[in-house]
Amino acid sequence: MLLCALWAQTEEVRVRLYSTNRVEVISLSVDLGNYQLMVGDSVLETGASDEVACQIRASAKGVDLKINSMDYGTFSSLRLHALDTACILCLNPQGAKQRTYEGDVELSALNSTALRIINVVDFETYIAGVVQSEIYGTLPDIFRIQAIISRTWALRNRNKHKSEGFNFCDQVHCQAYLNRCVRPDIMLGTLRSMGETIVDADGKLIETPFHSNSGGQTANSEDVWRAALPYLRSTPDTFSYRMRQSQWTVVIPRDKWLSYFANTHHLNVRNDSVRTKLLGFQQPERQARICGVPLTRVRVDFKLKSTFFDVSEGVDGNVVLSGRGYGHGVGLSQEGTIRMVGLGYSYDSIIRHYYRGSRLQYDDEQTSLYAAGYIAQIEQIIADDMANPSKVRSKKDDWLGMLFRIRNRQLREEEYDEKKAELEKDWNYEFSGTNGTKSPSAAVAVPQKGTPPAEEGEYNW
Repeated sequence: MLLCALWAQTEEVRVRLYSTNRVEVISLSVDLGNYQLMVGDSVLETGASDEVACQIRASAKGVDLKINSMDYGTFSSLRLHALDTACILCLNPQGAKQRTYEGDVELSALNSTALRIINVVDFETYIAGVVQSEIYGTLPDIFRIQAIISRTWALRNRNKHKSEGFNFCDQVHCQAYLNRCVRPDIMLGTLRSMGETIVDADGKLIETPFHSNSGGQTANSEDVWRAALPYLRSTPDTFSYRMRQSQWTVVIPRDKWLSYFANTHHLNVRNDSVRTKLLGFQQPERQARICGVPLTRVRVDFKLKSTFFDVSEGVDGNVVLSGRGYGHGVGLSQEGTIRMVGLGYSYDSIIRHYYRGSRLQYDDEQTSLYAAGYIAQIEQIIADDMANPSKVRSKKDDWLGMLFRIRNRQLREEEYDEKKAELEKDWNYEFSGTNGTKSPSAAVAVPQKGTPPAEEGEYNW
C-alpha cells in the first residue's frame, strides 16, 4: 500500500487516446498555456501557444508535421510538452470527436494510416477525467465514490498495457477517459477522495468492477468471469429500481430464439421440457445459466443490456425478454449509488454495500498534502457561481487542477509564487445561467474555443 500511495503521489500516467479509432490525421491547438514541440530530447519549436496549430499525419516513414499549414518534415515521433502549470491542448482528429486534455501529448505512427496518441498526465488529473467520463449526477459524494473505485482500479492495474508502452487505454477496457475534467462538482468529489482506496481483509487493493444498473440484484463474480472473489458477492440492490436503466424489453422471433439454442448450443429444442424452459425462463433471483448455456454468452450474442431477464411468449410468433439493469452486474451499481447518495447514505457505507467485506484505506499524509485548502476553495467557487451565474471568470482563476499543478511545482522543488498565476494568459468565461432542472452548481457557460459541447446541465467551457 505504501508503494501504491508513493506511486500515486509522484508518477504521471500514460494513457492511449482514441484507442478504438483509426486516426490518420489529427489537428492540435493550444487552448491555454505554452508548449514545447519536441522530437526525442530535442526541441523543435518552443513557446507554442494559442497562435500555433499543428497537423500530424501518419505516413510510411513516421509522422508528417505541418505547423500553421507549413510543412515541417517527417519525424519518428513528436511530443507537445507542457511548459506552464496550466496547459490545455485541444485534439481534433479526422473522423472522431474533438477532446481536450491537460499534460503532454505524444504522437507516433502505428502504421502508414494510423497514429498512436498518448496523453502523459498527472495521476489524479487522470482520475478526475475518468470520473467525469464514467458517471452522471450532481452530488459530490457520487463523484467521490467513483473516484475511489477508479483510483483503486488504476493502482491495481497500472501495468495493464506496459508491454505496449502505456498504462491505460481510454475506453471501458480500462476506464473511460474521454476529456479533461471540466466540472467543479466532479473535481470537488475527486478532491474529497484524495488518499482513499478500497482494500480487502488482508489490506490488499481489491478489484473494483462497476456497471450502470444491477436491476435489483448484483451478480457473483464467478457467474460473469472465472474467479470467485469474496468481496464480489451477489447482493440485493433495491436502490437500482426506478432509475434510467432499471428495465428494458427485447422482442425476438420465436424461431430465431429456439434456433439459436439448437444450432449454437446443440440443445434439443423439440424436447418439451427444454422448449418449455426456453420459452418460459424466469429469474426471481439472478441465475448464471439457461438450460446449461451461460447467460453471459446469450447476452453477447443477442446484444442484450444484461443477463438479468425473464422470457415469455408474445404475440405473432415472438418471445419477449423482460430485462432488468444494464451491464455485467458485478460490483458497484452506479445508478444504485446515485440513489443511495440522494437518500443520505454515507459514501463509505455505499462502498461496503457493493464490495462485501471490504474497507477503505486512508492515506492521511496524501490527503492533507494535496487536498487541504483546495476543497474549501472549490466549494466557494461553486457557491459563487450559484449566486452570480453571469459572472465573468478569468482563465487564471480556473479551479481545474489547481491542486495538481501546484504539486507539480513542489515536485520540481519550486516555491509556489502566487504572482506566477498573473503571468498566465487571461481568458474570460461568461456564464449564461443555470438549468432549472439541474443542481444550481451545474451552470451552463458560453462555449469557448477547442471544447466539444457538453451535455445539458454540465459546464461547457
